[in-house]
Amino acid sequence: MGSNSSSKIAPVHASGDGYTLLWITQTNAINATLYDTLNFDFVRDIQPVAGILRVPAVMMVNPSVPANTVAEFIAYAKANPGKINMSSPGIGSINHVAGELFNMMAGVKLTHIPYRSSQFPDLLSGQVQITFNPLPSSLDFIRAGKLRGLAVTSAMRSDALPNLPTLGEFLPGYEATAWFGIGAPKSTPAAVVEKLNKEINTALADAQFKGRLIDLGGAPMPMSTAQFGTFIESETEKWAKVVKFSGAKAE
Repeated sequence: MGSNSSSKIAPVHASGDGYTLLWITQTNAINATLYDTLNFDFVRDIQPVAGILRVPAVMMVNPSVPANTVAEFIAYAKANPGKINMSSPGIGSINHVAGELFNMMAGVKLTHIPYRSSQFPDLLSGQVQITFNPLPSSLDFIRAGKLRGLAVTSAMRSDALPNLPTLGEFLPGYEATAWFGIGAPKSTPAAVVEKLNKEINTALADAQFKGRLIDLGGAPMPMSTAQFGTFIESETEKWAKVVKFSGAKAE
């Protein structure tokens, strides 16, 4: 879910035949601002089809960090500006921008350390102190006591970690989730888009399929095409503010 996957999107310029579809994620929304030049406009050139899934991240720290709650961590970070390292798998990843949103809303300064290989060895050893990592790959570390979960980044608490509060309980309005959906070339006929939307939403309502998505640590995201389009626009605008605040540029 890093920043490299959406810099080349051939389906944007493909024929709108209903067979060429684009798997879109929050990375596309982030990259709209992260990259100075792209050969397409994400909001203008993509026809939203349907949402699929949201996946929250977990704010988690090395056990050596003297904070058991978000409030305690904010106080600790304010007392140690620029001294706390935040790991991520790369500039523009959901881990990175979730942390920058935290910086912006909490008024703290975590130092971002992007990793090309796994961030976890340094996180487990305490070389870096915090990460905002997608929930599915965080559970084992938290359950084993190797890392301390402080909060989830979704608007609602997670069934997988029901005792963890949301960051929004401490920073009202905070939300940062990875998300996935389907788009199509703008020229795709409306009737085709609506049929695809209907079929995808029917699948998302299937109990077995829905259960499988929840088992993966996410929440199904059924939406109309209009709702998904509004969601994409709001996410692109939201992450534009965060990217500009952070000063981040694509590598």
